[in-house]
Amino acid sequence: EQLLDAVEQSALAGSESQRVELLLKLLGPALCRRLGIFRLPDGFKLSVVMPVYNEMRTLPTVIERVRATGLPLELIIVDDGSRDGSREYLTALRDDSANNADLVVLLHERNQGKGGAVRTGLLAASGDAVIIQDADLEYDPGDYRSLLQPIVEGEADVVFGSRFKGDNQRVLYFWHSVGNYVLTMLSNMMTNLNLTDMETCYKAFRADVIQKIAPTLKEKRFGTEPELTAKAASMPGIRIYERAISYRGRTYAEGKKITWRDGIRALWCIFKYRNGLNG
Repeated sequence: EQLLDAVEQSALAGSESQRVELLLKLLGPALCRRLGIFRLPDGFKLSVVMPVYNEMRTLPTVIERVRATGLPLELIIVDDGSRDGSREYLTALRDDSANNADLVVLLHERNQGKGGAVRTGLLAASGDAVIIQDADLEYDPGDYRSLLQPIVEGEADVVFGSRFKGDNQRVLYFWHSVGNYVLTMLSNMMTNLNLTDMETCYKAFRADVIQKIAPTLKEKRFGTEPELTAKAASMPGIRIYERAISYRGRTYAEGKKITWRDGIRALWCIFKYRNGLNG
């Protein structure tokens, strides 16, 4: 009952910072920390990097959900040569700068693959922390705060969002989960980490960490996931955390793009980048 009263009072408070301060006062720092309620530093800005290729069906909703987090952020969207109207939609948003001051739209003249679009977005990021966001509806921006908490509180440099630790997952392909397990295990063997989900899209970085990695990225498609992981793991003193996230996977009929060929490439990348930034 006390918790419900605190939530009700915080909902009536004004700004986000005022709500956080009220909850900290009512519930105490220890409980708030466990609930993922924490202060953002003054002037903090999150950079969300979103690669886009033919995602017009879901793109407006994803942008809306990112903005609905209420976090101070810049949304960097990289269109990777879309031909389904996504490019025109993003161009229109960019041209309406008065209503989209938080939006940065970058256009690739030809398709370079997810990895190429991620690299372009990361190089343009100016925030204190960076999160990679797919343009479909598989990942929920409502998980941003959980991913950011260890970074903001000074405990982590990189945070992976694990689809296999969460409690809200759509049930889909068995062999995809087996493939994820095998790739994660092999990646862990090369990096000496104990991740449960190396292939996750949700990777959050401190700005100074990703600024060292981004210029070195080479993979054009989904091989960017093991490449990012290996290069982060190779940095001296790096602190990597995992947080549970929700996940609503797509079927191929709904637009899923990854194939078995990407799994083979990911396997190659695990060994190719085993020395990380030193390779």
